[in-house]
Amino acid sequence: MTAPRLIVGLGNPGRDYEETRHNAGFWFCRQLAEQLGVALSPESRFHGLTAHAQAQKVWLLLPQTFMNRSGQSVGALARFHRI
Repeated sequence: MTAPRLIVGLGNPGRDYEETRHNAGFWFCRQLAEQLGVALSPESRFHGLTAHAQAQKVWLLLPQTFMNRSGQSVGALARFHRI
């Protein structure tokens, strides 16, 4: 049995940051979600957008906190799913 994995795409939320290089992590995770056939959806308890690709046992996370606060989002999901 393989342990679940977590891939976090870092970036800054909001229209002002959408096209900046700082959001490369968001772009990567969105592309990966598309390739895995999963949809990212808001999850308030994790302070971000999440998706779960069950066959690959991987969670995707796009924190909707600013980058310097991304640990809040990552920690919440990782603790909840024991990753």
